Amino acid sequence: MVVMKLRLAVIELVVSDMSATLAFYRLLGLDLPDPSEAGAQPHVQADLGGVQIAFDTEDTIRSFHPEWARPARGTTQSAIALLAASPAEVDEAYAAVTAAGYEGELKPWDAVWGQRYAVVRDPDGNQVDLFAPLP
Repeated sequence: MVVMKLRLAVIELVVSDMSATLAFYRLLGLDLPDPSEAGAQPHVQADLGGVQIAFDTEDTIRSFHPEWARPARGTTQSAIALLAASPAEVDEAYAAVTAAGYEGELKPWDAVWGQRYAVVRDPDGNQVDLFAPLP
C-alpha cells in the first residue's frame, strides 16, 4: 500500500455574492482584490502565506457539476480559522464584522484551551473562527 503525503494547498468557498464575500474577508484583513474590481469575476484566488484561498460562484460550480446544490445555511462541517495578533484584535475584528452587518455567532470569550475566541459567519453562512493565544 502506498501512503500518500498530501498537503493543504487551497481552501475553497462557494459564494453566492462575490463582492459581498470579498468585502467580508478584506474586512478581516485578508489581502484580496478590491470587490469593485473583482466582484464580477466567477473565480478569485489569493495566497494566504503558502496556502491559497479560492472563491467560486455558485454558477462556476454548476458549470462543471450541474447537480450541485448549496447545503442549508449553517450546516457546514468545516470552518476557516483566522489567527489574530492579540486577544484585543479578536474583539476588534468581531466588532468590525458585526458593525458592518455580518452575523456574529459567538461573541469573543476566553476559551478554556487558552485562546480569545469568537465565531462569525460570512455572507454565505460559512463559519469563520477568530482566535488569538491568551497571555
